[in-house]
Amino acid sequence: MNIFVAKLDYGVKNPDLEDLFRDFGEVTSAFVVFDRALGRSKGFGFVEMPNDEEAKKAIETLNGSMFAGKEIVVKEAEPKK
Repeated sequence: MNIFVAKLDYGVKNPDLEDLFRDFGEVTSAFVVFDRALGRSKGFGFVEMPNDEEAKKAIETLNGSMFAGKEIVVKEAEPKK
């Protein structure tokens, strides 16, 4: 399952995001989207987890939780159009 994570602190890096979700199961990939022009995070990212049950548990637990000093939004990513 592809998971969208928003309202991230600008200092959060890919390994930080992966570590957060690894507590719930296997993480295939985790990346924070960066603005190349500004050289910093855009404040959101995506996590891929192969097990849907583990992913749903992560979403339920982490949505609205505090991470790196900010309340994050975690939900299933919408497919690209």
